[in-house]
Amino acid sequence: MRRLPPLTAIEAFVQVARLGSIKAAAEELALSSPALSRRIQSLERFIGKPLFERRHQALRLNDDGDRLLGLIAPALDAMTDAVEAMTSGSELLRLRLGVLPLFATQRLLPKLPELKRKHPELHLDVDTAGYGVARLGDGLDAAIVIARDIDPGFYSKRLDRNRVHVIGSRALVEGPDPVTRPEQLAKLTALVHRDMPETFTAWRAAAGFPDLEPLAIDHFDSGNLMLEAAAQGLGVAFMLESHFEAARDQRLVQLFDLTVESHYSYWFVCRPRALGQRPVRIFHDWLIEALDAEGL
Repeated sequence: MRRLPPLTAIEAFVQVARLGSIKAAAEELALSSPALSRRIQSLERFIGKPLFERRHQALRLNDDGDRLLGLIAPALDAMTDAVEAMTSGSELLRLRLGVLPLFATQRLLPKLPELKRKHPELHLDVDTAGYGVARLGDGLDAAIVIARDIDPGFYSKRLDRNRVHVIGSRALVEGPDPVTRPEQLAKLTALVHRDMPETFTAWRAAAGFPDLEPLAIDHFDSGNLMLEAAAQGLGVAFMLESHFEAARDQRLVQLFDLTVESHYSYWFVCRPRALGQRPVRIFHDWLIEALDAEGL
């Protein structure tokens, strides 16, 4: 039998290739960064050529690395499917779903009892750790992400189209100096989600204030925390209309009567071959039907 490199080295290579960062991949695999680097180096020695271009804190696949990833990714997916088939009961279907916490809280969890009634055999492992698209086929079967667009190498289905709302504390409009004009944002902090980094700049351009600068821009990786920060008066959140409406928080108000289309949407994403797996297909079809019923 031909000698193969250690599976741990291959796993490390795939994680770094998909996440583009030693630090992020090390966190995902519960390793130290030096330990992960040693695994990558051992694979490169085994193959006899470098697989990455090293740029400061980031790694980018070179041509050899990109070719290797393309060759081994299907085999890894097949291995994952085989293990899943051996460890799952014959009547139990399991879906490993990556989803952002705010979408899960506002729009997914309230609908899951309906899914359970229709498909009691389907069980979800819900993962909110992030990097959803990068982990497809390697820990996740499917993901619900927010993005401007999706790599055409994946299957994707847009779940909504939205508008940007400026969300703030009710005290901002009911106080002695109410915030009624966009120019007043110069004295306020803008709250922006890391997955939607261009939300504020796109909003100000579309609203006709391209030179408007807030007091500061604070970034969050949690939509729930952004809403709470806005309610506590820590800044104004640039979020989607659906986020504001689903929050139903009396402490929050929409600032300004402006309609600005969002560049960002929620997407269902998976590898094309994953649609042939029954858990993915059941969840995909149910989700699209459930959201269509909302009229979004």
